[in-house]
Amino acid sequence: MAVNSFMVDLGTPAPDFSLPSAISGDPVALKDFADSPALLVAFLSNHCPYVKHVEKVFGELAASYATKGLAVVAISANDVENYPDDAPARLVEQAHRAGFAFPYLYDADQQVALAYRAACTPDLFLYDAERKLAYRGQFDDSRPRNDTPVTGAALAAAIDHVLAGTPVPEPHHPSSGCSIKWRPENEPA
Repeated sequence: MAVNSFMVDLGTPAPDFSLPSAISGDPVALKDFADSPALLVAFLSNHCPYVKHVEKVFGELAASYATKGLAVVAISANDVENYPDDAPARLVEQAHRAGFAFPYLYDADQQVALAYRAACTPDLFLYDAERKLAYRGQFDDSRPRNDTPVTGAALAAAIDHVLAGTPVPEPHHPSSGCSIKWRPENEPA
């Protein structure tokens, strides 16, 4: 059963983070993106059919907007003890499969996911140059098992607004996907 994102209030500041890259093991922090006019923080996972459904187009969209100033960072926060397909080594495989050219981080203690109020994968948070939340919502109208093509249209439109310095028109439709696989002590209330 799909879970929807929590739709965090627009204007909320991006929570700070420093997490290891699943690929290199090196730490990547929010401050590393300070010079980017827009930042997309995407909570993803390897095993989720909703992520698998969009991952290739997501990678392509991220690459096309990188040349326009968008920085992208993906974070996986799933409990790998119970969901080993989301362990860092498998995230590396996913990054290669999907063509991800951006940092893919692993949130082992799930504290960053909790700070962002992430609920599902994919869960997308787009921030402006001041790192205020400008868009949270779906990639597009496509879902596994529907006939709508994967385009990334909703996210692309939001990115265009943020890069132009204009507000993203509402309504924003929530992202829908697999729930984050919380460790029992971290399950949101």
